[in-house]
Amino acid sequence: MSLYRILIVVSTVTLSFLAAPAGAAVATKKITWAGCGISKNAFMAEMVAAYQKKTGVEIELKGGGATKGIRDVASREVDIGGTCRHVIEDSETLRTAPEERRVQLIPVAWDALAVIVHKDNPVESVTLDQVRDIYTGKITNWKQLGGKDAPVELYVRKGKISGVGRTLRELVFNNYDQEFVAKYVVEESANLEKDMVTNPNGVGITGISSARKIQNIAKILKLDGKEPSYENIKSGAYLLYRPLYMVTHLQNVNPEIKKFLNFVMSSEGQEIMRKVGTVPYEDGISLWLKYLAQQNRAIAKQQAQAAPAAPPRIKTSGKVKN
Repeated sequence: MSLYRILIVVSTVTLSFLAAPAGAAVATKKITWAGCGISKNAFMAEMVAAYQKKTGVEIELKGGGATKGIRDVASREVDIGGTCRHVIEDSETLRTAPEERRVQLIPVAWDALAVIVHKDNPVESVTLDQVRDIYTGKITNWKQLGGKDAPVELYVRKGKISGVGRTLRELVFNNYDQEFVAKYVVEESANLEKDMVTNPNGVGITGISSARKIQNIAKILKLDGKEPSYENIKSGAYLLYRPLYMVTHLQNVNPEIKKFLNFVMSSEGQEIMRKVGTVPYEDGISLWLKYLAQQNRAIAKQQAQAAPAAPPRIKTSGKVKN
């Protein structure tokens, strides 16, 4: 997605919150939210509690992952979604996948991908190159990383379009189709996080906003010597950052949805995020261009891989003909 398109979407979405369309129907004061478990853990529970206390509006929180957060809004099964990835586009046409059309994504916060291991693992830091080697099966023993002589047991999310899985392929490999060599494939990031608590040889990647919830019973590794701290994410010093989005339907006319989203992006909502260690979108807005460049590299690589191969050149009479 081009910078021009991104800026138009963000500008249009922001303006759309200012007022509901004329003649909009009055909705019941209950909102349903589903999607990215990392967004849910990062700030949504605290945000919902504060909003309900202030307004009395009931907000039901469901998980299910980033894909559910986008597609359940598109099909109008829920009012608002949460996602830690953008919509999926066809590599050739750049058209949005049919299941993810008719939605708008509003960036509200910044998260980071964090490498987590068992709390007794002696390894403290890994490099980005070492992460690539773990995921492609080149590093198979912890002693290659300065740890004990034990197998590296990698956990990954199922499929290639989960929020963590797709963002990992985008930021680390610039390749949405990258295959991972993993011993364990799990349905949700929550399962991956729980297994890091019990498997002394395990390693996986999840969102820092979610990983913080288990940092006393698991270990978060530094990346290239940098911790995924609030300040390092905000400044871009920690490399693997990504936006967290709210998702609404393009034809939404429920005024309660607009009111809640306005609250999330207000100074009050941003302060709730800061208190739980999540970086509000506006605090790290300078990260956007760099993140967009990474996204464009991944899209370009996907397009190059999808392009048909050039026809072979044929040799005749000692000369090469195209």
